[in-house]
Amino acid sequence: MSAAQAMALSAEEMEALRRRVEARELLDNDFALLMKILATVQRFAMLLEQKRVSLARLRNMLFGARTEKTDTVVGTGKGEKEPKGKAKGHGRRGAQEYWGARREEVSHTEVSVGQRCPDCGHGNLYEMNVPSLVMWFNAMAPIQATAFACQRMRCSGCGKVFSAPPPQEAALKKYDESVGSMVALLRYGNGMPHFRLAQLQRSLGIPLPASVQWQLVRQKADSCCAVIYQSLTRHAAQGQLMLIDDTKMRIVQAEPRQSASPGIPLEERQDPPTEGKKGTHTTAIVSTTEERQIVVYATGKRQAGENMDRLLSQRESHLPAPIQMCDALAHNLPKQFQVILANCTCHARRRFVEIVEPFPREVEIVLYIFECLYANEETAQHRKLSPQERLDYHQLRSGFLMEGLRDWMHAQMARKHVEPNSVLGQAFSYMIKHWEPLTLFLRVPGAPLDNNECERILKRAIMHRKNSLFYKTFPGAEVGDIFMSIIATCVLNKVNPFRYLTEVEKHAAEVREDPESWLPWNYLQRENVHPAAKAQPP
Repeated sequence: MSAAQAMALSAEEMEALRRRVEARELLDNDFALLMKILATVQRFAMLLEQKRVSLARLRNMLFGARTEKTDTVVGTGKGEKEPKGKAKGHGRRGAQEYWGARREEVSHTEVSVGQRCPDCGHGNLYEMNVPSLVMWFNAMAPIQATAFACQRMRCSGCGKVFSAPPPQEAALKKYDESVGSMVALLRYGNGMPHFRLAQLQRSLGIPLPASVQWQLVRQKADSCCAVIYQSLTRHAAQGQLMLIDDTKMRIVQAEPRQSASPGIPLEERQDPPTEGKKGTHTTAIVSTTEERQIVVYATGKRQAGENMDRLLSQRESHLPAPIQMCDALAHNLPKQFQVILANCTCHARRRFVEIVEPFPREVEIVLYIFECLYANEETAQHRKLSPQERLDYHQLRSGFLMEGLRDWMHAQMARKHVEPNSVLGQAFSYMIKHWEPLTLFLRVPGAPLDNNECERILKRAIMHRKNSLFYKTFPGAEVGDIFMSIIATCVLNKVNPFRYLTEVEKHAAEVREDPESWLPWNYLQRENVHPAAKAQPP
């Protein structure tokens, strides 16, 4: 019986057949049933191969891949790895790494500067430039509250009540600017939904309802962060290198409404139509200029290429076309502006990782080439080579490897050693078809090998989706784009996002008047902020 004749058996038929097989009491038509089962298995195996799904990939889809390292994937048998030696140092973090810790000066109570040494009695004590740092940790709720008990007095004659005035900070407003900053950082920077923070605050005796949290972040976005987001998009449009990717994002509201929150501006005549589109996506764009990196998120019915068009509409006309790194999907490409296309080598490599079981020898050859390629890239980064020096290094060390790989794939296809419609043939065809953008790093200075950095940035939106499941409205998605963009840009430029969000709201009027001076890389110099505000990613 051929695979095309495969038929699915009902659960009752399968159970009855199992009992007869166990009892070894097969009926006359059981042979036909067993043939149906074998044909179904054959059909399933064929579908797996056609869909490029091996059993290993199916296992990875269910339980997650542990690693895609070459040694693990192909089982090269290099032998058992030698156990790593004991790491240098004691494994603890130095006190200087806690840049966000509150610092208090502690004076010695038994001796003082200039005093005779109590041990030797000959020398005088002098103060050292570097103090001894001792760390102490305590915990508190993310949002703190203070209840000011203002004394009240009543006149026994007229009954008038006299209340003590509250402190100035409590008299002017109920919520400090830092509250909205913390809520935004927890929600859009670390994926904590409003209702989960509300539960935590309520359990700690300082309730902060989800509705209040939304009002705070929406007010912060409208008062100052929206204009920051617009300035970030303008600067991102001038980048030399743009990494772009998108992911699905659900928005419950059916159609977008008019909103004061900004998206990526674009003239109406250039705006691609979105009517009839059902799916919604979040696009992440990482733009690299000569001085810095900028992150822009955009959520809505437009896909990556359309958002790229909207961003490039703000690019200065005299600038050359930027390098765009993305995967090879057609919807990632802009339609109205020219770019220098680079494709991600990790996407090409993964096609071979998924088919290692049926084609171990061929996959081992390809993965070895990629291993050498990334070893050369690691060396270039370690030596801190300039873009031109890096290009020269890859042309010398990686060029012949990639040319040899292409010639070998062409030869395998020409000699009929590989069936074009097989999963290996399709992996070969993918690399050959996209060879020019996959090897752009061998021709253009500064072209990256992969899109991994953008995919890491996009995980912020994916984490939000996994925890909150969806945005309720399009304006809510725009607020999310604003804060995710600002937070991610602060992290890449080593600026404390919590302090930055607090400061820009405190100076909201100045920010709206001159947002350029309040961009993350300018605000430290403008406000003369202590160097501790510069931070590694939280």
